[in-house]
Amino acid sequence: MTIHVALAGAGAFGQKHLDAIKLIPDVKVISVVGRELDKTREVADKYGIAHATTELAQTLKIDQLDAVILATPTQMHASQTLQCLEAGKHVQVEIPLCDRLADGRAVVQRARETGKVAMCGHTRRFNPSHQWVHKRIVAGEFAIQQMDVQTYFFRRTNMNALGQARSWTDHLLWHHAAHTVDLFAYQARSPIVKANALQGPIHPALGIAMDMSIQLKAQNGAICTLSLSFNNEGPLGTFFRYIGDTGTYLARYDDLFDGKEEKIDVSKVAVSMNGIELQDREFFAAIREGREPNASVAQVLPCYEVLHALEQQLAG
Repeated sequence: MTIHVALAGAGAFGQKHLDAIKLIPDVKVISVVGRELDKTREVADKYGIAHATTELAQTLKIDQLDAVILATPTQMHASQTLQCLEAGKHVQVEIPLCDRLADGRAVVQRARETGKVAMCGHTRRFNPSHQWVHKRIVAGEFAIQQMDVQTYFFRRTNMNALGQARSWTDHLLWHHAAHTVDLFAYQARSPIVKANALQGPIHPALGIAMDMSIQLKAQNGAICTLSLSFNNEGPLGTFFRYIGDTGTYLARYDDLFDGKEEKIDVSKVAVSMNGIELQDREFFAAIREGREPNASVAQVLPCYEVLHALEQQLAG
């Protein structure tokens, strides 16, 4: 059975999903939704997709449509996820699920009521480097004592990963911290019970903090320190140090090293080295198998409860 899927959000990250889906059998993209019709049609033509529109509602009316992937601006994620569920479609929404906790809770409730697969793009759960560590943790061969994480960008203007102007503003707390907050609880296999945050000055034009520091503690005693910045000129990206009872590991996207900087082969961990492809494969497998996916909206909701508490703390 071919799964017919639509992509909403034809920007830099949306195209990563289109590239990934080309590698997954029995999945066909039949519609792409974007903000500007001309640019959306360019993307549709590039990937051989028949239908292009600026209206998600129009796409949701297509009879053969089974599922939607949302790679739209953060502020639209929760409302569009609800829109897809209301239309009876399975949905995968890019991280973050929401930027208001109440909206995330509403999505989880509606997903439960509809019985549709509803998943959030917490890619770190799927990167082979982090999967390798997770398998050791599940096997009882490694337990986290501390995670030290750096998420660094140089983004003093409102640009996306392709160097194009964004129509929306990115956020260190609700977007970039979400990756690590969720991954820490997932890898520690223990809920977060303490969280503290500090932030630097608010940018006069963007209206967001450009630097942030977060401390987390899990119920089992593991701790995490996360540093985030939009002011860093390099190197760029997110770097994870796992300090555990039987070793130290450094994860840099899909590469993994031990504490002596010796590379660990993670090429056999999964069918691909591409975290986005593995994430999408999980989404489509959950649809076919009628099961809850890894990174379901229900599984990741505790992350957003922590982010909400940190936001309240920072506002105070």
